[in-house]
Amino acid sequence: MPQNKICVHMENKPFTFGVATSGDNFTDREKETERLLMNFRHGVNTILISPRRWGKTSLVQKVCRLVQTEQLKVVYLDIFSCRSDKDFYDAFASAILKQTSSKSEEWIENAKLFLARITPKISIGPDPMTDFSISFEINHRSNDIDEILQLPEKIAQKKGCNIVVCIDEFQQIAEFKDSKTFQKRLRSVWQLQKSVSYCLFGSKKHLMNELFEKKSFPFYKFGDAIYLSKISTQNWIEYICRRFEVTGKQISEELAEKICQRVDNHSSYVQQLAWLVWIHTDKIATEQDFEAAYQDIIDQNTPLFEKQTESLTTYQMNFLRAIIDGIHSEFTTQEVLNKYQLGSSANVSIVKRALVKKELIEIEKRQVVIPDPIMAVWLKRELGICWH
Repeated sequence: MPQNKICVHMENKPFTFGVATSGDNFTDREKETERLLMNFRHGVNTILISPRRWGKTSLVQKVCRLVQTEQLKVVYLDIFSCRSDKDFYDAFASAILKQTSSKSEEWIENAKLFLARITPKISIGPDPMTDFSISFEINHRSNDIDEILQLPEKIAQKKGCNIVVCIDEFQQIAEFKDSKTFQKRLRSVWQLQKSVSYCLFGSKKHLMNELFEKKSFPFYKFGDAIYLSKISTQNWIEYICRRFEVTGKQISEELAEKICQRVDNHSSYVQQLAWLVWIHTDKIATEQDFEAAYQDIIDQNTPLFEKQTESLTTYQMNFLRAIIDGIHSEFTTQEVLNKYQLGSSANVSIVKRALVKKELIEIEKRQVVIPDPIMAVWLKRELGICWH
């Protein structure tokens, strides 16, 4: 392939995937943006739920930029690496102090003022505004914990402003030891705050659903639940054609539509496949450019799919075979049990739960589906060879 086809400056890259998108790489989501803006401005707690890589983080970060003022401050933290409640409290306090202060003296002063009783340990690097962390010797008495959880409310009252705290990968708290007690503690403090609201979202849909939809869980009905839907084909077509055009290339609406159809309008995959077609395109995208790009996207994701499936049991692989063959319900009929060697009806329930937990399947309107459209194609190719 000629070198000039793939030479592109980072700032001119027409499509973005694998990271949060912004600016010209962000498309549609007008309704969800407006709803989030309203919630943030009016202090409404928000729960954002969708499958992985559908653009939740990009959406929240866009709204954070739009809404930030002296009167409304936004704090954003990602708790993916938090493995315990202590990790959470450290990350929460650090983010609140850092992102509500304009200078390092202020956050140090607020740490001493509002967290004095629990003696915070503060570490400062070369740049005090970015290279700092805070940790606590926490006594798990409720007063000590409440002092950390009340931090945004106290800062908001001191500054005479409102604060929105956005927490990404919130489902991590479900993995903490004694998680329900921890959740009760968070909710009991947060629901009484007058100047602070929360936007909670994460990438594991089944865990997020459990945290916020089950009546037995403390965060049940905590706020306005927004379920992200797929971006429409028409919006994608306009976006893809425009991005080709601004980089001096062309793609027909029909081929742009084909990109969407092949990956079932999955946001990250639309961007990735469009990028690969763009790489293959000299001036005007052709059917051959598309097919080469489509093979590329399968090849690029194959190592990930192999890793995700290598430890599956025979029953779990057989269950995926059934889905690939077009079975989406009634797995416990004798015919399906026998044909796909799924064992007993009880075994099917165990297999289904395990695959949902691994995020390899989802249940939509009582239909079992493989949510990753490229993985579905890859599985079809792999399992087609060895299934007789």
